[in-house]
Amino acid sequence: MSWASFDRVLVIVPAWNEAEAVGGTVREIRSTLPTIDVLVVDDGSKDNTADVAEAAGATVLRLPFNLGVGGAMRAGFTYAVRCGYDAVIQVDADGQHDPRDVERVLEGLQNADISIGARFADRGSYEVGGPRKWAMVVLAKTISRLAKTHLTDVTSGFRAANRKALMQYLDHYPTEYLGDTIDSLVVALRSGCSVTQVPVEMRERQGGTPSHAPVKAALYLGRSGFALLFALVRKRPSGPNARAES
Repeated sequence: MSWASFDRVLVIVPAWNEAEAVGGTVREIRSTLPTIDVLVVDDGSKDNTADVAEAAGATVLRLPFNLGVGGAMRAGFTYAVRCGYDAVIQVDADGQHDPRDVERVLEGLQNADISIGARFADRGSYEVGGPRKWAMVVLAKTISRLAKTHLTDVTSGFRAANRKALMQYLDHYPTEYLGDTIDSLVVALRSGCSVTQVPVEMRERQGGTPSHAPVKAALYLGRSGFALLFALVRKRPSGPNARAES
């Protein structure tokens, strides 16, 4: 099975005050992947992100106030399930995720329920340093043991999910800081989903302001450690969606 075997695939673009970049991102996705639908979730932006995204050709889901990436993605997953999509992939609004890699990440769903576009897998030149790097290494090693496979970039937001993972996300996708990456992965693994990664390249932000300023980098270590601890002690998911059929 290849990604093309999915009847309907949705690109979900969470966006908060990304008017400078989101139009170019949507146009590039649509140009590169003309058969895939694009949903921009406007996360309570104060600027005209929603209007720019709509003008570029995306379907826009407008949230009344800012929920954070986790809340925006949960809204996107709900839309995807209600509209009958078989697979989804998250692409950041700032242009750092190359749409040419979308197919590569979707191909990972041949062998897993969740496919991560990994920035540290011997492709590209993306680097981080200091506390953020240490935290990412510890997180990757810990979650790799849970997943029983080698993962190098568990905080990447460039991810694809099949129907089984989507159904699990509806009930258990977290909205806390880093929960959308770390906690969601741990909960998905505990719910019986399988995870893989494929190497991708990261680009420079195409506009707007980075969400993590350098002066805040030192806080990342403590916050990520807390997020992992919270994920590991969270009660094992139960209910129909924890055993959702693909």
